[in-house]
Amino acid sequence: MSMQFDGWPHVIRVQQFSREWLETQFLPLTNEMQAIVDNRGCQILSGRKMICLFYQPSTRTRMSFEFAMRYLGGDVAFTTENAREFSSAKKGETFGDTLMVINRYRPDVIVIRYDQEFDPKFVTETSQAPVINAGDRGMGQHPTQALLDLRTISKRRGKIDGLKIAMVGDLDQGRTVRSLSYMLGKFCDVTIYFVSPSNAKMGQDVKDYLKKHDIFFEELVDLREVASVVDVVYQTRVQIECGTVIDKSQGYFTIDKTVLDLMREDAIIMHPLPRVDEISVEVDGDPRAVYLTDQIDSGLYARMALLKMILA
Repeated sequence: MSMQFDGWPHVIRVQQFSREWLETQFLPLTNEMQAIVDNRGCQILSGRKMICLFYQPSTRTRMSFEFAMRYLGGDVAFTTENAREFSSAKKGETFGDTLMVINRYRPDVIVIRYDQEFDPKFVTETSQAPVINAGDRGMGQHPTQALLDLRTISKRRGKIDGLKIAMVGDLDQGRTVRSLSYMLGKFCDVTIYFVSPSNAKMGQDVKDYLKKHDIFFEELVDLREVASVVDVVYQTRVQIECGTVIDKSQGYFTIDKTVLDLMREDAIIMHPLPRVDEISVEVDGDPRAVYLTDQIDSGLYARMALLKMILA
């Protein structure tokens, strides 16, 4: 797969975004979207139609896209949460056939969560309507999650350059941390600590990309070693649906009061959710925990901004 893919207005990979685009266009627009939500919406996308085709279950991504479209006055023409089971894919229909059929209905944008890896060239050649990747599998990504994560960090920490970030848990199958790593490669003097057991390390493709872009990273097995120095702890769950099993005796991969007591007062704790047992509930009320608050808000504003840029 070529990493030179640009493909806009399709949104398939984080590598599509330039730092200039992020800082001068996207992030400022998310603030405008927040104002629109505060005013109960607008009609800027009136008459526009979105289809959500999810081959895997989703809560936040699917719902925030639907709310985003409606806050902007658009129509969610169709949505399914498990297309692998509840569409003709169960009968053996190929992804390509499904995509071509959907395009005949003239949607303005198609949001897809796919249970395999996207081929950007195939998607752009098959779909006339812009396709937004809502998370794909294999060596996949979750570009809109990276956008909302970038906004969350930028709003809470005031900058991205020079930050130290710990990414914790199942880094091998976690498409959110893969995407965020690619995103951070666009900035300067960032340090990333990959904290995971040996069977769930970050993929070599991401590490090669970070080396190419002079981003320092270190691989660890104990979050307590870096909890006191990082600006952000980005926790992830074990992707049991992908077959990952983590032996907690291999290291320390949980955020609990022990880790909380080590962290700086101005640091933040993030998680793409769903959370299982990798963040203790006692952490939820701490002002540094943003996974149930700021991160959720940023998801709505980021996806609204993306829809407006593509459709308006």
